Amino acid sequence: RLHTQNDGEILLDYSKNRINDEVWDLLIALAKVRRVEAARDAMFSGQHINITENRAVLHTALRNRGTDPVLVDDKDVMPDVRAELTHMKEFTNKVISGVWRGCTGKQITDVVNIGIGGSDLGPLMVTEALKPYGKGLHSHFVSNIDGTHLAEVLKKVNYETTLFIVASKTFTTQETITNATSAKSWLL
Repeated sequence: RLHTQNDGEILLDYSKNRINDEVWDLLIALAKVRRVEAARDAMFSGQHINITENRAVLHTALRNRGTDPVLVDDKDVMPDVRAELTHMKEFTNKVISGVWRGCTGKQITDVVNIGIGGSDLGPLMVTEALKPYGKGLHSHFVSNIDGTHLAEVLKKVNYETTLFIVASKTFTTQETITNATSAKSWLL
């Protein structure tokens, strides 16, 4: 059991791993030496810890359900985050209800997510976890630049009833752009 200041006690079941009290203590000591707490605090405070892109890592802001501000370069990003989440919810509801339709007016039946890395694995994991609660839409994921991956998905869908989502932080990832361009060609 691990006691947390804000959330109380958490039960960590590591019985299937080779972790005992001694190993746990060593892991905590290693985390202190490697300054994991400082890195975590830097992430939550909006510091530019993504060194390859020189920007903040803001997935924590997407999960902030409280009223605490998330400051990036002295600007609270939470109003923009909340507005975007509201927009996403409204759009999703329109797709599910059939208000937002495909290019010929038919209801959307399939959603194809094109992305790589976290833009593929995160949505795929959430979709799989929430599959029992699905509302009739079929989800497909394309991440491999090998044209066969996209071709196999396109065999299963109808252009009139398919919504494509191109997921990327920068829209410069070659695999994602190549697959998106191929999907666009298929649509046109």
